[in-house]
Amino acid sequence: MPHAMYMTAASADFSALLEANRRLIFKVAHTYGRGRADVEDLAQEIAAQCWRAFPDYDPTRAFSTWLYRIALNVAISWLRAEAPRRHRSVPFEMELHDAAVNTIDDADDGSRILRGFIDSQGPLDRALLLLYLEERPNAEIAEILGITATNVTTKINSLKERLRTYAEKHHGTR
Repeated sequence: MPHAMYMTAASADFSALLEANRRLIFKVAHTYGRGRADVEDLAQEIAAQCWRAFPDYDPTRAFSTWLYRIALNVAISWLRAEAPRRHRSVPFEMELHDAAVNTIDDADDGSRILRGFIDSQGPLDRALLLLYLEERPNAEIAEILGITATNVTTKINSLKERLRTYAEKHHGTR
């Protein structure tokens, strides 16, 4: 019976931590998924993978850092698995109405430019941009992505320059 009590406590702890970080999960899912069904499926997969990995979570570390690492790994793997299917299907865009997401508001031109740029990037650069836009410290971004803080700084500077070029090329702005 002690094992059952532990599982109940662990479940409650996990549920509380997951609920407190719900927006993080949906931001990642929204960044990599297209359409409501993709976002919902990906968010569910992230939650499931986090549950499986929860026994290995070190409570002396920030839960959000641990969660970001798992969420981004799941999203990148999901995107790679989805890519072949996407090339065989006809795209159908759905408008997302999820207050929990609220990542990039497509109401203004600057947001549309940024969203188009993010969509044009590879999975790792999308993850880096998401974390940068969340104003995560470079050291935390490095830990989540498994690269050095110096590499984070270099990649961010490169992405900023590519964004300028993208904005000029696609939208005639700087």
